[in-house]
Amino acid sequence: MKALRLALRLLAREWRSGELGVLLLALIVAVAALTGVGFLVSRIGAAVALQASAVLAADIRLSSPQPLRDEYFGEAAQRGLRSARSTRLLSVVFNGDASQLTNLVAVTSGYPLRGRVLLAAEPFTPGTTASGIPAPGEVWPDSKLLAAVGGSVGTELSIGAANFRVSRVLISRPDQSGTFAELAPTLIMNAADLPATRLIQPGSRVSYGGLFAGERARIEAFKSWLLAHKRPAERLRDITDASPQVRDAVERAGRFLSLASLVSVLLCAIAVAMAARRYVNRHLDTVALLKTLGASRAFTLGLSVLQLLLLALLAAAVGAAIGFLAQEWLLRTVRGLLTVSEVPPPSLMPLAIGFVTAVAVLAGFALPALLQLVRVPALRVLRRDVGPPPPLVLLAFGPAVAVVLLLIYWVEPSGRMFLYLSAGLAAFVVVLTLAGLLLVALAGRLRGRVGVAWRFGVANLSRRRAESVVQLVAFGTGIMVLLLLAILRSDINGDWRRSLPANLPNYFFINIPPHSREEFSRFLEAQGARTTRMLPMIRGRLTAINGHPAEDARAGRAGEESFATREQNLTWAAGLGPDNRVIAGRWWGAADFGQPLVSLASEFQESLGVRIGDHLTFDIAGETREVTVASIRKVKWDSFQPNFFIVFAPGVLDGVAGTYMTSAYFTPGSARSLATLAHRFPSVSIFDIEELLAQVRAVLDKAALAVQSVFVFTLFAGLTVLLAAVQSSRDERRYESAMLRTLGASRGTVVQGVLAEFATLGSLSGLLAASGASLAAYFLTTHWLELHYTFELLPWGEGVLGGALLVAAGGWLATRSVVNQPPLTTLRA
Repeated sequence: MKALRLALRLLAREWRSGELGVLLLALIVAVAALTGVGFLVSRIGAAVALQASAVLAADIRLSSPQPLRDEYFGEAAQRGLRSARSTRLLSVVFNGDASQLTNLVAVTSGYPLRGRVLLAAEPFTPGTTASGIPAPGEVWPDSKLLAAVGGSVGTELSIGAANFRVSRVLISRPDQSGTFAELAPTLIMNAADLPATRLIQPGSRVSYGGLFAGERARIEAFKSWLLAHKRPAERLRDITDASPQVRDAVERAGRFLSLASLVSVLLCAIAVAMAARRYVNRHLDTVALLKTLGASRAFTLGLSVLQLLLLALLAAAVGAAIGFLAQEWLLRTVRGLLTVSEVPPPSLMPLAIGFVTAVAVLAGFALPALLQLVRVPALRVLRRDVGPPPPLVLLAFGPAVAVVLLLIYWVEPSGRMFLYLSAGLAAFVVVLTLAGLLLVALAGRLRGRVGVAWRFGVANLSRRRAESVVQLVAFGTGIMVLLLLAILRSDINGDWRRSLPANLPNYFFINIPPHSREEFSRFLEAQGARTTRMLPMIRGRLTAINGHPAEDARAGRAGEESFATREQNLTWAAGLGPDNRVIAGRWWGAADFGQPLVSLASEFQESLGVRIGDHLTFDIAGETREVTVASIRKVKWDSFQPNFFIVFAPGVLDGVAGTYMTSAYFTPGSARSLATLAHRFPSVSIFDIEELLAQVRAVLDKAALAVQSVFVFTLFAGLTVLLAAVQSSRDERRYESAMLRTLGASRGTVVQGVLAEFATLGSLSGLLAASGASLAAYFLTTHWLELHYTFELLPWGEGVLGGALLVAAGGWLATRSVVNQPPLTTLRA
């Protein structure tokens, strides 16, 4: 208790004197950055997940060729989850003599649980949100179906043994397939009307679906329960399976946010280390005095530890409050971008993470310096030149290195990337240290070759060797990570803007007959549509891998259906699309025409664990074909171009009957053109993905907003490093300024010397930081975020000029009170 009371009194006194300002500020910024990011990510992440779940019309979806057991829905109700059912089957819909094969979707009340169904009074026109499901006796056919059979609102359609009235036109539904498994037009009906059609008979091919939605924690628990109790033929899907575009965007944003939070904490850790050094230097006399009064080493050690814990508690409380208020304000300003009605509450985990972070940063970066206080001899009361013995290298740097490695591992637990990031940061710090030593050496030679002000500034660099090197490392690391985040933020936002331009294809066309391919392309061009590549498409199933049954390679998520157990869309192509990148193996050339080769998307390859050179056996139209894996591709699914998991070499499947697919952009108001197309090419299936594009764009808007907001925290952390660096030599500068002005130097000369010193440090730090940021950005962009890297000169100019101006301005603002203080006051102190 005695140590605690003394620790509180000392902290109160030092707080009143301003001793703890920079140290506490650095801790608060670190905790605020981490908790703010944590709160923001948890809430926006939950909102993104809710919005992205609209692609499934639910949070999770269970599909089966057999009726689902009532046990599933009873368990969902007991867990407080909402549920709905859907039944899908193919049938012919008649309007008089006109008919069309149609994908019937019979739904129960509550559908959709996520997202919205859009309806209109006419085909191919903008829709409005539906308020429920079709009333009994009514149906909602989509635009393609209604145009194909020549119907309109009010038309009676015959489905099986029953007739139904068209009450509205279906424009889009949230769970329309993004994988083109549903090639026929769609009609939504009330599930209560399905028995009257008498369509479901023994042997009928029907797909039964269960839709579930609710709180995220309950959904995850229910998902685990379903995986343990569902039948082998039942497939469970969540958002990661439903939309690769949304998945990729969320993953990239999450990686950037994690990296940004790591950068913020590392910057604040640097500030804590520099502030702790100044704190220790100013308290050597106090500890020596305590020892002369009988204080033991254990007592002074306990005093230091208690002070750190009290600082950690205070910083955690204030920082968490600031972080929560910051994310709350941000969410209020962007609530209009969120399509969910209510943003989920934040998780409390960031509070615990904030406190642990404060303790870890203090233990790694402040405790080693404070432990030096314990070793101060009592003799220092009589001899001010006596200090603590030099610390062991392991004690001085070991805790800091351990904390940095722990933070990097927290952001990137992957062993390979963890080693790359750790080695890269260590190499950059070594380069900065060597550059600092070189600068100090050059400064000593240039002292007599420059003007008075520059001579004073350069002399400061060579006179305070260790301090100059430490400041160069701090400034260089701070500027480097800020430039790195700026480059990565620009690359991410630029990639999102490029992947979702205003004229992105908004319609997909499937089942284009081979003999109508050229005519179809000419028709699209005549209507002013902006077309993309047209690729062939056939259906096939993987049956064996290297002679072993494909079912044995089910390496997907536990209990879920993998690529090995379902039919796949297959294609062949001679050239590699711009949205595909070979990451292993090689793409075929003209000499490989007709060779049994195949290229796999990385998702397919990772799911099954196949490698280059493996032999795959496919069942295609009843024929067995064996091919060799020639390459692995990384596909940009968010390009919304026709893409496939499996691509064969040209000449391998030429004799197999199939159809073609393509995508095109139609301007708003093209309803008449699309209706004409539906009449002229009745076998072609039309998919309107405008609603899906709107969903993805909304998700990307929130992800980009989160990226921008987190960058603000890193800027504050960088300013904290600047303040700590210039404050670390404040006392020595006060004495130097007083001596120079006593010897006749003007105030302006002293200020110019300070500006020259910090401008030199800032420009060199900026130059090295730009180099390190460019190299790190290239590596992280291409290997971590999996984006295209474009080299730019702007970060170099921002690093050199911005570093010089920012560091010089910060140095002047932090030391102007030193220069303004009368010399007599300083010399008498």
